Amino acid sequence: GASPLPFADLWQEALPWEAWFRPEMSQVTLWDGVYRHAAVPDWARHAFERLVPLRLLVLSGDWCGDAANAVPVLVRLAEAVPGVEVRQLDRDTYPQVMDRYLTGGSRSIPLVIGLDASFRELGRWGPRPAELQAWVLGHLHLPKAERYPAIRRWYAKDRGKTMLEELLAALGGERRPGD
Repeated sequence: GASPLPFADLWQEALPWEAWFRPEMSQVTLWDGVYRHAAVPDWARHAFERLVPLRLLVLSGDWCGDAANAVPVLVRLAEAVPGVEVRQLDRDTYPQVMDRYLTGGSRSIPLVIGLDASFRELGRWGPRPAELQAWVLGHLHLPKAERYPAIRRWYAKDRGKTMLEELLAALGGERRPGD
């Protein structure tokens, strides 16, 4: 098997939100809009509190609509839950990391890798919620001009809830009654 990735070193190189989010980035309006409107449900706050300290290392790209719909929700999670941190690596700058986590042979992003206090991998999530991924794969025959607005509507309606549920499960956490 391949040797473990140097997650502690990668974390040091990864960008926090303040450095990632720049006015000149591609899709800045979408990133900003999702960030401004994102809210973390109480159940997610409670469930992720049980996983701290938690580092979410995200392979991303500022041009990627899926990343723009997912990452700002993770940033809001980190703002809401002390002990949760989010940092991003540009997919194309880190092919050695991306190529460990291909989705159907492609470098699909975002890819969220959960790390514990010792930088051990707890689990991973990406590139989009399972229900949406299934829809996209079933509608590849549609032109992008038709697919993208439908994808955006799905994300706007879901508001990050499904991603948070799937990420929590991937990291070995659970949503408890009363959360």
